Amino acid sequence: MKTTIILLSYILITSTPILAQQNAFLEDSIERLENSRSYLLLIAEMMPEEKYGYKATEESLSFSEHFMHIGFALDWHSQSLIGGREARVYQTDTIFKPANKTKAQMMARLDQTFTEAIALLQQVDPAVLEEQLDYFGLTRTKRQIVMLLADHITHHRAQMLVSMRLNGLVPPRYVLYQ
Repeated sequence: MKTTIILLSYILITSTPILAQQNAFLEDSIERLENSRSYLLLIAEMMPEEKYGYKATEESLSFSEHFMHIGFALDWHSQSLIGGREARVYQTDTIFKPANKTKAQMMARLDQTFTEAIALLQQVDPAVLEEQLDYFGLTRTKRQIVMLLADHITHHRAQMLVSMRLNGLVPPRYVLYQ
């Protein structure tokens, strides 16, 4: 009995700092998503709706395709990879395709997707972040998926900023911690 109590005490003492770090990681990730949402929606608002089909090159995604792709990936990384929901199929998905959607509809969809992702992260047990999964043939933890999610948003948002510049628009000033 005494050995069991000692062992349990050791486990609790040694795992507490890890859980505290994981909680801080989730809190930081949520703050980053909230800031990213605000900045991304500001960019989307500033681009005139008639320019949403603009492509920097023929091979590029259009402004609206980048925007909605961010939403699809946010949904997939958060709800499917971290939350365990069955993944949407990009090729057949209509929720995150810009076709037949107005600027307002796309902005509302992205805003809702950020809300859902943030709500999921607020409920995640920090211990889950060390679970590993297959990510395009690579083994990644759910913590790495959260980091990759932020990186992916930045990647596509930057291309949206280039589209704005190429259309003579001055993007909103960069806000730190995106």
